[in-house]
Amino acid sequence: MSADLVLAHGLVANADGRRVAHVVVADGRIADVVDAGQPVPAGARVIDATGLVVMPGGVDGHCHIAQTTGPYTTLDDYATTTAAALHGGTTTVLDFGIPRHAGETPLAAALGKLDLAAAARCDVALHGSVVEWDETVPEQLEELAARGIRSVKLYTTNRGTTMADGDTVLRTLREMARLDGLAYVHAEHDEIIVDCTQRHADAGEIGISDLPRTRPELAEEASVREVLALAEYTGAGVYFVHQSTPGAVDLVTAARLGGQAAFSETCPHYVALDSSVYAGPLPEFYACCPPMRDPETVAGLRERLLGGAVDTVASDHSCYSLDQKREHTDDIRQMPHGLPGVETRLPVTYTQMVGEDLEGLEDFVSVFAAAPARLNGLRGKGAVAPGYDADLVLVDPAAVRAVDGAALHMGTDFSPFEGLRLRGWPTAVVAGGRVVLDRDGFHDPGPTGRVLEQAPLSEALSWGPLGAPATEPHAARSIR
Repeated sequence: MSADLVLAHGLVANADGRRVAHVVVADGRIADVVDAGQPVPAGARVIDATGLVVMPGGVDGHCHIAQTTGPYTTLDDYATTTAAALHGGTTTVLDFGIPRHAGETPLAAALGKLDLAAAARCDVALHGSVVEWDETVPEQLEELAARGIRSVKLYTTNRGTTMADGDTVLRTLREMARLDGLAYVHAEHDEIIVDCTQRHADAGEIGISDLPRTRPELAEEASVREVLALAEYTGAGVYFVHQSTPGAVDLVTAARLGGQAAFSETCPHYVALDSSVYAGPLPEFYACCPPMRDPETVAGLRERLLGGAVDTVASDHSCYSLDQKREHTDDIRQMPHGLPGVETRLPVTYTQMVGEDLEGLEDFVSVFAAAPARLNGLRGKGAVAPGYDADLVLVDPAAVRAVDGAALHMGTDFSPFEGLRLRGWPTAVVAGGRVVLDRDGFHDPGPTGRVLEQAPLSEALSWGPLGAPATEPHAARSIR
């Protein structure tokens, strides 16, 4: 075997353990992982990873790329966001095909995103979305599943734009159960939020600093309860995005213990920041839904993350600019909500989860790469093992760097983590066997990203903690 690349003497970290080893890469895949006591295999390029952690490339299951909501469109495109992902050690991203206006179908929205994905620098998969139900939706979801798109997004809030009403949620869950897919759910109780927001608006408390009071924890947890009941009734698998409270996570944990296929995602900003940011000088940096929570809630959520109750950490990347956010800081109902984060997901989460003695490293790898690959049915992702795609990240566990929003690559002009000193920044990144980041900087691979197919949910859940290796023909067969 002729190796294209060898990463020598690194601490290879997977979700189920670690060891010092040499990682051998050939033809875009991991060909072997050799114990470090053996001689370094020959390769066209050898990188000395002594003292570095070698982990699987990140899988970010929740990104919004080139998204239009109402009058606002994010500033990024696939080339920009996927390059930023690679800078941050993420080698696979999942985007959403969300209908942008009344009359656009789930199938049309997804196919439009597939066309844009031709510019991707890293591998991509896609979630569909259902906003309005009609008699054609089951056939459209069948077509998406046939193309390897086996997950759909449902919003229980955002009345008038992306919200699906209760009947639509129930019918879509039933279809996803029939198609062996997974429903991604943005769970916030719309009636509570609308009423609470209006009451604060009537009192003149509707600026950005008032955001946490308009979207209470109860709204999130009430919606999670309702969706879990509908999922139990229909037999559907459900994945709750951006959970921000320990109570919401506990509801999902209880459902899973009761036999449901129910999963929790949180985001870096919900475990690294709290609601005090809205009292600071730049509250618009933190306009997102749900909002950041009080310190006690954040501590409880972090405890669930460190204890293994949270399945994945995703960025919920939404690349609006400060100019867009500042148009309506006096009325949060008019602001675009969402934060840029695909590039900072690794260091923020690593800093929260991994001690200086590397305690918690395997749990970090699980939420960063292994679990999102498995839950999204992505073969060949999430592990450093023979047969898996050669998507690899090298991290110097001793290196610390402050976040400088202006130096990031996400297409916007700020970061909600500005100034935070973080560990876990990548020193090298390998995507599909190509070294795209090293000490000489970023090496743009061009539009080499592939569109990935998702395995059926029941199959993916049968995989072990590392997911499943790639198969022949390759699991990334184009679905465009």
